[in-house]
Amino acid sequence: MSNPSWIGIIFGVSQQLHVLRNVIQPDPASVLPVRLQFDDADSPIDVLDALLIARFAAGEHKAAHTKSLKRVRAEASLLPVGATVIRTVQDENRNAVLAVGEGWVALTLLWRENRNGSVTVTAVDDELAARVLAQATDGVEEPPTEEQGQVTMGFWHLGDHGPRRRTREIDAPTWPEISRNYPSNAAGAIEQLMAMRPGKLAGRLMLLHGPPGTGKTTVLRALAQAWREWCEVDCVLDPERLFGSPTYLMDVAVSDNSDDKKEWRLLILEDCDELISGDAKQSTGQALSRLLNLTDGLLGQGCRTLVAITTNEDLSRLHPAVTRPGRCLAQIEVGAMPRHEAEAWLGRPGVGPEGATLAELFALRNNLAPVVAEVDDMPTGMYL
Repeated sequence: MSNPSWIGIIFGVSQQLHVLRNVIQPDPASVLPVRLQFDDADSPIDVLDALLIARFAAGEHKAAHTKSLKRVRAEASLLPVGATVIRTVQDENRNAVLAVGEGWVALTLLWRENRNGSVTVTAVDDELAARVLAQATDGVEEPPTEEQGQVTMGFWHLGDHGPRRRTREIDAPTWPEISRNYPSNAAGAIEQLMAMRPGKLAGRLMLLHGPPGTGKTTVLRALAQAWREWCEVDCVLDPERLFGSPTYLMDVAVSDNSDDKKEWRLLILEDCDELISGDAKQSTGQALSRLLNLTDGLLGQGCRTLVAITTNEDLSRLHPAVTRPGRCLAQIEVGAMPRHEAEAWLGRPGVGPEGATLAELFALRNNLAPVVAEVDDMPTGMYL
């Protein structure tokens, strides 16, 4: 058995939380029965979570308040005056501190990579919980410092303990900086998309389709730049799980994780060929229905969410429910440049009669070629 110090450790509580009493001494009166089981999927921070809610579960604490934080100042402790620290944890990503005071318990979490964090307080009453949380968090956030050439993007995935969202600063070019990298028939449509504003949205779904290497992802990064004032952008790393789980979908669709409380949110789903293909109903079950419900069904009416999907499939091979008029804000084919445009981009001849993708043009311009290994001809039957 791996990690035997955690597997099979069971804390049983009948009339009072005996295992926690030496730490926070809960009120023995009217205790809520609790059973906590730890295994090798849990971490020391999970133990701090259990210690945090002990008095709340026991009924001694009647209120709990939580606040998420962005860009916490380096000198901020995230603890109120008079706090007594009783547990600390440092793992590869986070620092966690459990502290107590007169009538309250607080847990602080701080991600070292981006200095985002959270503070949760349980207390004997609502007023005390609010006051302690305010003392711990007021003035601890740095003002936004997003550079013009970057945008903040959220990344969702379904972890062992439910949906998780992390943010990163990514490079995001402006459309004028990259417009020459696209064939003229696509560039005009993309420019119209970049100029869209909330009052002019004629749909909730965007489809970018075309062969690999044509720059579809770069278009979405530029879109995040063009819409940065009014639209938060999130990328879903596991879209097949998002639409396979109603709980995951609800958490993402109605979450309040916005960094700057922007009016709209754009969810990016890359390479979702199976989700929107012509036989999607048969191959993915309810996933397609949930996608459509998010864009213009009842769920979509309750949240201001746009969905951008990239696919390598031709538009004619996609499910007709996805491409019907009125549902899509944009349907843009991002294809290879025709030969004359590709040679103008390259500044010299040397492009095949079928033109070239953006990736192929960069490879030609920079004389890039893949590293390959020479393989001698070997007769069959000479190896297993």
